[in-house]
Amino acid sequence: MSLQQERNPEAGAPPYRLYCFAQSGNAYKVALMLETLGVQRGARLWEPRFVDFFNGETRTPAYRTINVMGEVPVLEFDGQRLSQSGAILDLLARRLDAHGPRDDAERAEILRWLLFDNHKFTSYMATYRFLRNFAREPDPVIVQYLRGRCEAAWRVLDAHLQSHRFAAGDRCTIADFSLAGYVFYEDEIGVDWQADYPHIHAWMQRIRELPGWQHPYTLMPGHPLPAGDG
Repeated sequence: MSLQQERNPEAGAPPYRLYCFAQSGNAYKVALMLETLGVQRGARLWEPRFVDFFNGETRTPAYRTINVMGEVPVLEFDGQRLSQSGAILDLLARRLDAHGPRDDAERAEILRWLLFDNHKFTSYMATYRFLRNFAREPDPVIVQYLRGRCEAAWRVLDAHLQSHRFAAGDRCTIADFSLAGYVFYEDEIGVDWQADYPHIHAWMQRIRELPGWQHPYTLMPGHPLPAGDG
């Protein structure tokens, strides 16, 4: 499929199908990039394929044939499937010619923040939020430890954004979509961005101003959870 076809898909199925569910911030990273680009270009770039995570779909043999890692997101396109949000964002940046690096220096900076997000930012925040909201009887010592790791990562990004509009500089890149995966679940995380991390809060507002921005619970299927799930 050519780039032109991706930007102006024919009537029918859009070029990308995203395996996702509303509570997954990692899936939201990809959904948000596709949605905002689609709105900007007047094209329907993607469709969701709901994954029933809370009822165990990702643990089934059928789903493991889709993704051996048993996770979302999975992006389906041109008869191919790709998992891991960072890899998907990088692929989309190249295929859609958007939000990727303009030169080698910017490529390194984007990669730096993608790796920080996956290792220090999303990784702790996603686990902390899951234990805080969805796990049954989580160990409070572990929850408190993860909260401390989250706060350390939040301070790093907040300090960086004091002098940068976006993670890698003056424009939104895939590093920002990656870092934005979980920040909009702030009620479930229990953080007041505006009061405690004002530069993250201001950056979040810049993300909200992207054409077509939607909250993850609006953008992806599966919210609210049926009674008994979680």
